[in-house]
Amino acid sequence: MTVLISMLRGVNLGPHNRIKMDALRALYESLKFEDPRSYVQSGNVIFRTREKNGPQLAKKIQSAIAKKFGCEPEVILRTAGEVRKVVAANPFPEHTNAEPGKVLVTFLAEAPSRDAEANLEKFKDYPEKLHLSGRELYIYFPNGAGKSKVPWSAVEKFLKVAGTARNWNSVQAMLAIAEEMEKVGSG
Repeated sequence: MTVLISMLRGVNLGPHNRIKMDALRALYESLKFEDPRSYVQSGNVIFRTREKNGPQLAKKIQSAIAKKFGCEPEVILRTAGEVRKVVAANPFPEHTNAEPGKVLVTFLAEAPSRDAEANLEKFKDYPEKLHLSGRELYIYFPNGAGKSKVPWSAVEKFLKVAGTARNWNSVQAMLAIAEEMEKVGSG
């Protein structure tokens, strides 16, 4: 069985798209996913499945959420192995060791076009550092994400791909849960 990390975009950030994690876990169980575990309140669910088609699986989850909760957040999926590679490819190791809360990874639904990286050059004069690698955009916020001056809607417009961001602590915690589930599943 494959261990997947499912991240929902834009849930529980305000009064809209509110989903309780116990209800979300129950929904994943109803979809016949094994041992769904949530992490924090932002729509992260780690689970096991035999299904292999990621895009089809994301649509299946999105459709079930729409029926059950009346909202349709983007569903981003990564295998435990893919998240291990995200951690290994970290372009800001000095910052994740000293200030992990100031590094975010935006997990993109798909790899952006080739011109997306060139478009990100337009943001080089900001204090934030952006690094695109495949389906992930790593961001270091020297002054914290809350004080960022980068126009994020413009970044998303240039990427032309939906995504959802998680801070470095969350990335590592979700990976730890996934790796624990891999060990249990193989034992």
